[in-house]
Amino acid sequence: MRPESKLPNVGTTIFTVMSQLAAEHGAVNLGQGFPDFDVPPRLVEELARAMRAGHNQYAPMTGVPALRQAIAAKTARVYGHAPDPDAEVTVTSGATEALFDAIHAVVRAGDEVIVLDPAYDSYEPAIELAGARAVHVPLDPRSFAADWDAVRAAITPRTRMLIVNSPHNPSGATFSAGDMAALEALLDGTGIVLLSDEVYEHIVFDGARHESVLRYPALRERAFVVSSFGKTYHCTGWKIGYCIAPPRLSAEFRKVHQYNVFCTFAPAQHAFAAMLEAEPEHYEGLGAFYQAKRDGFRERLLGTRLKPLPVPGGYFQLVDYAEVSDLDDAAFCRWLTVEHGVAAIPLSPFYAEPPAGQRLARLCFAKNEATLDAAIERLRDL
Repeated sequence: MRPESKLPNVGTTIFTVMSQLAAEHGAVNLGQGFPDFDVPPRLVEELARAMRAGHNQYAPMTGVPALRQAIAAKTARVYGHAPDPDAEVTVTSGATEALFDAIHAVVRAGDEVIVLDPAYDSYEPAIELAGARAVHVPLDPRSFAADWDAVRAAITPRTRMLIVNSPHNPSGATFSAGDMAALEALLDGTGIVLLSDEVYEHIVFDGARHESVLRYPALRERAFVVSSFGKTYHCTGWKIGYCIAPPRLSAEFRKVHQYNVFCTFAPAQHAFAAMLEAEPEHYEGLGAFYQAKRDGFRERLLGTRLKPLPVPGGYFQLVDYAEVSDLDDAAFCRWLTVEHGVAAIPLSPFYAEPPAGQRLARLCFAKNEATLDAAIERLRDL
């Protein structure tokens, strides 16, 4: 039997492909976006304590109460909005699950979902599985700023959802207060649901603040806001995230969540609850931590033929490789991995239609200094 594929255009993700290629060729892996340094010691201790205390069975479907309460308190502290921990906060098996649940909670067959390209690759498959169509609106190919007039022009009577992402993956671009005002005006008077991917919320640089949808009442009343503990606490393999949404949206979100995974890793939920309460300075200082890495990596890149683009947030550095090669980005990243021992991620998989002639690749600087030094030594030979 050969089933008809529900996702005929989907193959193995570029992140898996490049990580496998890096392993095969002994390359320094600056492709897949995971830190190679330790999680905070207290978090490990709290996880062990939770397991020893017997928190090893199913957690409540919506999340451990102590964690939902800690998330609500942290949200109030950072963004000035206190969500109801019982009705508006749901803990998920990573941000990717939360994104999937949010899409399937409200998007129906025949609907349209606006996606701003380049976009994280999990959005469109979830939209297609819902029987809907992704409508791609390109960001500026150099600054990755949103063209809100183009977004407005893409809205039709079928538009059900708009997905936004700040700080942005893969570019690191961030929304300003002006962007949020434009977004408010754009959605005012519509029934469009907003899905805001904010997994890099605490990794914002140069004194800027993260303009979360949660700061803006008119936006948060129509939004699913998705966050990631894996990104904030250097533990992407734990796969713990959460979604904050108003009660009517959370109720629909939870219907999907409970029949998708039901609940997520219980001991880690207890550990994060303790960590949020005991060490808020971790997430408060995360921007400064990564800014030092960004600045040091960028300075060293200037000694290579790769041209680093500005990085306002997140932990990825885009580089222009036009002075090095005329290869397209996928071929260049393969060549860079195999011939020069550094794995990067091409931008084209983040697009429905990549800009003609774009010569950009993504490098992850969420790495130990020794890892970054080893990569720079190899990049100097380009």
